[in-house]
Amino acid sequence: MNSEEKEITYQTSNSYSTLNQLTERTNNVWFVCHGMGYLSRYFLKYFKELNAKENYIIAPQAPSKYYIQPKMHVGANWLTRDNTEAGTKNIISYFDAIFEAEEIPEDVNFIVFGYSQGVSVAMRYMARRQLQCHQLVLHSGGIPKELKVEDFAYLEEDTKVKLIYGTEDEYLDTARIEEESARAINLFGDRVTILPFEGKHVVNVDYINDLV
Repeated sequence: MNSEEKEITYQTSNSYSTLNQLTERTNNVWFVCHGMGYLSRYFLKYFKELNAKENYIIAPQAPSKYYIQPKMHVGANWLTRDNTEAGTKNIISYFDAIFEAEEIPEDVNFIVFGYSQGVSVAMRYMARRQLQCHQLVLHSGGIPKELKVEDFAYLEEDTKVKLIYGTEDEYLDTARIEEESARAINLFGDRVTILPFEGKHVVNVDYINDLV
């Protein structure tokens, strides 16, 4: 058998979700990347307690959807270890299109928020596009191992970085938490604030509400 894997380029489309309206009264714009098994429109529920007039939330949708057993709910996945680089390029092009469509004003407080698997795609996009933000929030996820200090040297000195995790997270044992904390400090130095909470692998809404 003579098998060969080939690659083609084609145009595709994808949805994304927003919460509230972007107006002259908007103070904070959030770009929030959900974790594995979520859909963007449902991920928005964690941001509904924020002041609707002051906060505008943009939630991109991971492209690979699948059924979650046993109730056959639909979830989505950003990347796997197979063809990671090609998948990353597709996601970057998709994020580019969202930013072009949304035309985010420069005078707002811009927050990049990644939860679980969303941490890696958010950080890779920031590094490759040198995306400026006022806050980078890394919630219960892993920092891509290929990222280096120089990848984030472009960030303004007043950019804040928050590392959030549950002390009982079933995917992050003590060694992994220490490793991710050390990685964050290595990449961002003293601008990092580490925020643990008592809980498992869940989105901490209280911390979200305290970010602005």
